Amino acid sequence: MEEKKWALILGASSGFGGASAVMLAKQGYHILGIHLDRQVTMPNVNKIIKKIERTGHKAIFFNANAADSIKRNDILDEIKERFATKEHPYVHVLVHSLAFGTLKPYISKNPIDCISPAQMQMTTDVMAHSLVYWTQGLIQRDLFAKGGRIFGLTSAGSQTVIKNYGAVSAAKASLESHIRQLAVELGFMGITANSIMAGVTDTPALRKIPGNEAMLETAFLKNPGGRLTSPEDVANVISLLIKPEADWISGNVIGVDGGEYIVNYTGEKVSVPFK
Repeated sequence: MEEKKWALILGASSGFGGASAVMLAKQGYHILGIHLDRQVTMPNVNKIIKKIERTGHKAIFFNANAADSIKRNDILDEIKERFATKEHPYVHVLVHSLAFGTLKPYISKNPIDCISPAQMQMTTDVMAHSLVYWTQGLIQRDLFAKGGRIFGLTSAGSQTVIKNYGAVSAAKASLESHIRQLAVELGFMGITANSIMAGVTDTPALRKIPGNEAMLETAFLKNPGGRLTSPEDVANVISLLIKPEADWISGNVIGVDGGEYIVNYTGEKVSVPFK
């Protein structure tokens, strides 16, 4: 009997997480999606679920705060209980695409105007540390398949300074560090872990960053490909890295941006010699 494969997507309702969920379903995976949405954004969640189901695979979604320890353990226990009644299928792919943090400067004369310890802790916990806790929960419940894959969505903000992005930048750098540590500690199981550094992408999360219009315009002008990165670009790279041929790629930060990051933008559109 062919083994049933599952992918667990943290942040499955939009952007990179949503595109990855649909792509993985097309590749033969059932999807466990964790998302946090209010009623106004639920129609988009339902669209993603329908796209998954149209592939003939299951879409089990949980509307909960992925960084809440009680919710996390409840969901993992429920997954374990559901799996225990079958031929013990495993989670083969874990994608961390949580984008929720505080965008404030570090320094201000008025304490109200700068980031607080609680906001800093929340940002790094959601966008970085939660990956470790979900991985621990899967391993401790014997739910993670040998030869599995872990992907953490990072950004160039882990290495550069963007206005009011300090806490998120710290979280992205921390996420990349966690990925390296997991790659080493889970190597004995054949589980690989890699960070995916996407180029500037027009997602709901990016639209919350002050000055996002300028970021989008600059990225468009400097990208050698003449367009922005899309969530599907990232999903396509994940579809490559889940293959057995990628077993030896682990602990890396993999850029998916068409060469955008390496271009030193001078204020003019990148020119090409011919079209």
